[in-house]
Amino acid sequence: MVTGSTLYPLKFQPILKQKVWGGNKLQELFQKNAEGNVGESWEISGVEENISEIANGPLKGNTLNWVLENYKEKLVGEKVFKNFGNHFPLLFKFIDAREDLSVQVHPNDLLAKARHNSFGKTEMWYILDVEKNGKLILGFNQQMDSKKYLHFLSENRITEILNVEAVKKGDAFLLKPGTVHAIGAGVLLAEIQQTSDITYRIYDWDRPDTNGKLRDLHTDLALEAIDFNPPESKLNYSEVKNSPSPIGTTNFFAVNKLVLSENYLKDLEQVPSFTVYMCLEGSAIIETDDYSEEIKKGETFLIPAHIPKLKFITNSASFLEVYIP
Repeated sequence: MVTGSTLYPLKFQPILKQKVWGGNKLQELFQKNAEGNVGESWEISGVEENISEIANGPLKGNTLNWVLENYKEKLVGEKVFKNFGNHFPLLFKFIDAREDLSVQVHPNDLLAKARHNSFGKTEMWYILDVEKNGKLILGFNQQMDSKKYLHFLSENRITEILNVEAVKKGDAFLLKPGTVHAIGAGVLLAEIQQTSDITYRIYDWDRPDTNGKLRDLHTDLALEAIDFNPPESKLNYSEVKNSPSPIGTTNFFAVNKLVLSENYLKDLEQVPSFTVYMCLEGSAIIETDDYSEEIKKGETFLIPAHIPKLKFITNSASFLEVYIP
C-alpha cells in the first residue's frame, strides 16, 4: 500500500530489441515476453524514443521521464539531479548473443558531445551464461596504430588483429570508451552503461541485417574514437555472501555483487543516488516502510534515492547492485 506522493521500488516494462544476432535465452531463462531473435532487453532506459514505462504500483503506465520530472532529486538524488537534470544517466540491459555482434567502438564524452550532443559510453559487462567456446573481443592482439589498423581493415583482415578472450559465468569487464569490442556467440550478459546509443560499427562479419541488407560501417567516425592502447578490461573481484562485493567503480557508476542466503537489510541513507538491482538468480521480497513486492530472476528494480532502507526477504537470490558514487 502506497500513500500520498511516496515513491516506491519501481519496475519497468522491458523494451525488447529484435537483432539479427539475437537468440531466445531472454525468453527461456528470464521469462521475457519475447518472440523471434531478441538480442536485448532494455530494463531501464532514458534514451530518446526508448523511454521506459513503469510496470508496477500506483505510478504504473507513467514513463521514467515523467517520474524524474515530477520527483526530481527524490528519485535520483541531489547530486545526480544537479549534474544531469531531467536526463536519466544510466542504461541497463540484458543481452543475448546467439551469433557474434559487430566489432564496434564507442566515443568518449568529449567526442560524443561535439558530434552528437550526447553522453559518451562507458559500460560494464557481467557474464550470466556462456555456451562452449564463448568469447569476447577486447582491443587488439598486438601493438597497433591508425596506419596499421587501416591497412588490415582495407584488406578485410581486421579479425587477424583482434584480441579474443575466453569468458566464463561470473566474469566482469569494464569497457572504457575507445575500446574496440564485440560480444561473441553464446554469451548472455548484463550491461550497465552511460545513457547513450552511439555505436560506430567497424566490422559486421559481412552479414545482412533483419531486412536482408548489409548494415552501414562507420570507418571514418570510428578512427578518431579508437584508443589503440591495450585495454585493461577484466575486473577481478571476490564474492562474499550476504554483503555487497565490489566489482568495479567508474566516475559514472559503481557495481556490486550481492549474493543472499538469508534475509538482508540494506541501509541506503549513505548512497548518494538511486540504487538499481538486477536479479541474476533466485527471488526475494523487497520491502520498504510502506511497500513490498517480489523481484525474480531476470527482473530489474530502481530504488528511489529518498528511500532510506530496503529489506530483502529470501533464502537464495543474487543481484547486481548499481548506484552512482
